[in-house]
Amino acid sequence: MEASLGLAGSSPLVTMRTMKPKVVVAEEIAEAGLKALEEHANVEIAIGLERDELLSRLADAAGLIVRSGTAVDADLISAAPDLRVVGRAGVGVDNIDLPAATAAGILVVNAPAANVVSAAEHTFAMILALARRIPQADAMVRSGGWDRRSLQGFELDGKTLGLIGLGRVGSLVAARALAFGMTVIAYDPYVGAEVARRLGVRLVEVMDQVLAEADVITVHVPLTRDTRGLLGHDQLARVKKGCCIINTSRGGVVDEAALVEALRSGAVAGAALDVFEDEPKPHPGLLELPQVVLTPHLGASTREAQDKAGIDVAQAVADTLAGELVPSAVNVDLGHERPGEVSAPTGRGAGGSVRCPRQRPSGADDGSSRG
Repeated sequence: MEASLGLAGSSPLVTMRTMKPKVVVAEEIAEAGLKALEEHANVEIAIGLERDELLSRLADAAGLIVRSGTAVDADLISAAPDLRVVGRAGVGVDNIDLPAATAAGILVVNAPAANVVSAAEHTFAMILALARRIPQADAMVRSGGWDRRSLQGFELDGKTLGLIGLGRVGSLVAARALAFGMTVIAYDPYVGAEVARRLGVRLVEVMDQVLAEADVITVHVPLTRDTRGLLGHDQLARVKKGCCIINTSRGGVVDEAALVEALRSGAVAGAALDVFEDEPKPHPGLLELPQVVLTPHLGASTREAQDKAGIDVAQAVADTLAGELVPSAVNVDLGHERPGEVSAPTGRGAGGSVRCPRQRPSGADDGSSRG
């Protein structure tokens, strides 16, 4: 029910509805998330609009919700003078210009835990598909074939899984690998030995130890300047001969051209990729190799993950606009004087700074699939 506020000198009366901040939703989120957001904001759906039309809708918006398909760059930010928060319905924020948002006093929030189970399960599905050659077997049966000898795979039991990144998704992948009887080792400079011990994982000091020992190497890091090309020509030259490479985190972390060379030489026996440097176009060499499993960025593509991402980001946006605690803030000032807390960017809107818990360093996050 809408109550009216009589403001001196104003006519007509201003309703409570018109006093709510405007939030533009530029990409699809779960209906449950929209309904939750509508309790706190005037929600304007702007899905599928041309860029110029979207920018015009943002002229008086306080909030914006996107997935991975909208470039939140300096041009967009300059077209939205009232923008106070950008919500990313998912994990990765590489489509958002964080320095530009921070400079403009805009808080960027995401849904870091929404798709971790889905991403971990997809990672393990890729491992199993590669180990048992399931895509090739399916194609053979559909074409009338039945040559089981040509489809011999390998067991996971007794093999070593090497994790590069032991964050949210990496930890869940480790648990699943242990259940399959694998030995799990990991490289992650942001994780302590005691945490790894509780997970049943042997933490190694340098990434080269993972490369040299692991039968299956799976990558769970975000795409940053430091992690772009993390597995390139030099690194793939040092892997255990005949290993398999899995990447469900971010395209660009694995150098696709280098991977194709390693696969052709036999240094790497197989690969399974859900993410690519230039989506939706994998390196042509990958398409030619039968020992490669490719999926179109499906890590977050489950009903459960999509629902959780929509609900989580809607709550984070609403909390930001209300000046509440926002644990999922991405662009935060790590130099605040109180240990364990940081201040979000300020400068737009009312209410001062938003208090946020300190985040893990970006290199320690999983970079799980965007969705």
